[in-house]
Amino acid sequence: MSRGRLAASALALAAGLGCAIGPDYERPALPTPPAFRAEPETLDSLADLPWWEVFRDPTLVTLIHESLANNRDLQVAAANVEAARYLAAVQRGELFPQLGYEADATRGKDTFLGNVGSTGRGTEDDFLAVANLFWEIDVWGRIRRATEAARADLFATEAFRRGVVLSLVSGVAQAWFELLELDRELVIARESVVSFTEMRDLFERQFLGGVVSKLDPLRAQGALAQAAARVPALEQLIVAKENELSVLLGRPAGEIPRGAVLAEQTLPPEVPAGVPSLLLERRPDLIEAEETLVAANARVGQALADYFPRIGLTAFAGSVSTELSDLLHSATDVWSVGGAALGPLFTFGQTTYTWKAAEAASDASRAAYEGAVLNSLREVSDALTAREKLVEVRSQREQEVASLRESVDVSQQRYLGGLATYLEVLDAQQQLYPAEFELARTERDQLLAVVALYRALGGGWQAYAVEPELPLPLVP
Repeated sequence: MSRGRLAASALALAAGLGCAIGPDYERPALPTPPAFRAEPETLDSLADLPWWEVFRDPTLVTLIHESLANNRDLQVAAANVEAARYLAAVQRGELFPQLGYEADATRGKDTFLGNVGSTGRGTEDDFLAVANLFWEIDVWGRIRRATEAARADLFATEAFRRGVVLSLVSGVAQAWFELLELDRELVIARESVVSFTEMRDLFERQFLGGVVSKLDPLRAQGALAQAAARVPALEQLIVAKENELSVLLGRPAGEIPRGAVLAEQTLPPEVPAGVPSLLLERRPDLIEAEETLVAANARVGQALADYFPRIGLTAFAGSVSTELSDLLHSATDVWSVGGAALGPLFTFGQTTYTWKAAEAASDASRAAYEGAVLNSLREVSDALTAREKLVEVRSQREQEVASLRESVDVSQQRYLGGLATYLEVLDAQQQLYPAEFELARTERDQLLAVVALYRALGGGWQAYAVEPELPLPLVP
């Protein structure tokens, strides 16, 4: 469509209907399936549960409460919401008449209120006191579109704050479960050190007694050193994880309290994921992306309105006098009422380029929103699959550990009975402890799958779904 036809159509629309020009927002058609992969189609969702019903360990609940009260990123996000709230109110204020005042006092020769006057006036004093009013009549909807964009920016900022809350809750839970898993690994590592120490001491006694060669105690010492090296490495990882949690909690780096051990952590009930289309209303990042698109769409209309004149009313009333004492007398009253129209003629493409840039920004926001929706569906599917498959993985890991523990016992009995070499004992031990590490990691991953699913579904959305209200315009 040519610029002339576009301008004519917009003018007819604004004059005939009195609405803002530019495209009205419509949510893009999104490829959301009726149900998640391998999940029943139901409105019930894990996202409906508050976080304290999902992460139920009392110590973890206390830590999450502490993070919500003290985390600095959340405080920044909350302050940004307040800033956006007042900036949106500033923009909305342009819809209303702007009332101001002016007071001048000057003294000069051949001047009037500081401006060059008629010659021969002499040196005199001038005083002025007026109240002035300006009101831009939003014929084309420029101010309404700008206000729509500012309000959408506010909602996007609020959605970002909600996203910080969700990320903080899930981040604390994830780091805490990872800390419990490292604690479990440390216990296993120390148990392995004890076991390898006992074997090393046994072989040294047998060597001194001439039962075995020097090779057996040397190999036992090497296995012991390998196991012992894991202990300080895990202690370092535990301190680093505690420091990570401390930052999330808004406190200096330090020790973190523990609750129940990893194996005693309870998983939440098997609540279904819900309907994919509800992600659009619940996930903070999708809400933020859509509100960003709403704002970009409104700015297209704002840019189109710049093709047309800004029409406004102006007025002032007051008093002007050469004597301060006469300033309030009716004889010195002045007033004026008028209208004004200000519009572009030749801008060397600035108006057009601004409109084109707004359209391009809207297209980019649309693509970003659609991409965020697709990514959210992937995250939910990944978390659902992990939650399902890790049950089987854990069962197999438990069987593996039980078998290897029995294998270690049998190999030690065979060695003491002279039916096996130390290599058989060492091989059994070196298979057992890595298997125990993998079982602990699987137990951790089961808990992290719940965390990931809760985050992917926009969990706890009802507790943080209050939209901020704009402040009322203040009377000047």
